[in-house]
Amino acid sequence: MSTEIKKTSSNFENLKLLTESCIVNSTLKSIGLRWKMQILCCFLYEEYQYGKLKQIFPTISDQMLSKRLNELLKEDLIFKVEISGTQPKQYQYNITEKGKELMEIILVLQQWSRKWAVNGLNVEKLT
Repeated sequence: MSTEIKKTSSNFENLKLLTESCIVNSTLKSIGLRWKMQILCCFLYEEYQYGKLKQIFPTISDQMLSKRLNELLKEDLIFKVEISGTQPKQYQYNITEKGKELMEIILVLQQWSRKWAVNGLNVEKLT
């Protein structure tokens, strides 16, 4: 669980400086949160309901999955549509144009990471 950083702390000042000097830092910080990219990647090829995402990621907690979906919704990277005639209400999630554009960049980063095995990790063994 993350806590809010005090505006008087040096950590806050460092993050502010990093963001002001290169906005990519804040984007990477946001999309780099645990599970976020994995969830977004699912929507690149298919739309999903919450239960199907739980099947794909069985070790993620309900709280974390809900939190990440809400973040992706708030950032307009995915959208949800209520499935009519379901009780209780059920929703279908899908990627937005903004999310698709981000995924194009992520896929290029993935290729680069595989080519260069970032930080000495053998990325091929991880995928």
